[in-house]
Amino acid sequence: MVTSSIKTLDQLEKSICNCKKCPRLVKWTRTVAKEKRKSYENEDYWGKPVPGFGEKKPKLLVVGLAPGAHGANRTGRIFTGDRSGEWLFRAMHKAGFANQKESINKKDGLKLKNARVIAAVRCAPPDNKPSISERDNCHDWLAIEWNLIEKDLKVVIALGSFAWKATVDLFKTNDFKAKNNAKFAHGSKIIFYKENKQITLIGSYHPSQQNTFTGRLTESMFDSIFGSASKLIST
Repeated sequence: MVTSSIKTLDQLEKSICNCKKCPRLVKWTRTVAKEKRKSYENEDYWGKPVPGFGEKKPKLLVVGLAPGAHGANRTGRIFTGDRSGEWLFRAMHKAGFANQKESINKKDGLKLKNARVIAAVRCAPPDNKPSISERDNCHDWLAIEWNLIEKDLKVVIALGSFAWKATVDLFKTNDFKAKNNAKFAHGSKIIFYKENKQITLIGSYHPSQQNTFTGRLTESMFDSIFGSASKLIST
């Protein structure tokens, strides 16, 4: 378990935004923010680590891979400004975890209900592929955030195998035990428990363009994941 002087999510957000642990990622996020994509050339890019977004006492935690170079690295809000975010918040809206399906920028009015969204790695990586050391560097941020929100959590959804591995490690380092074993797959579940607390981990394919364009992940498949989470939370 990670110990920290950070006691609130607001303090955590400021610390994450100022993080420079990974030189490669610091350089990349700043380079992308400077060069920009032509379609966003008139926008100011965020260009630094992206904190979590949502309720401070969530029952559902969604863990993604990392910010998109021209999505969250541009807008400053996780899963905002790209197609992955469109898929995510549309599914969350259908399941009652978001007040709207649109996720355009920080001022679009999006609010989450009983849910929080974070990333295993807080900076946009080149080719959307963070290294193992970069994942490990970010683990402390993940662990601190977990300690601040764990009390009310009932379900965690891991988007992709990278987030699944990071989340399983997080449960283990916080002394949770697994009632069952499962490898990552779409719809995989592991029930973790500690004393009187139980949290269900659900795996989902990441709503990346590679998965959605090829049909590996369909809208109904994605909706079913959040539907399952909603049922678990309501019981």
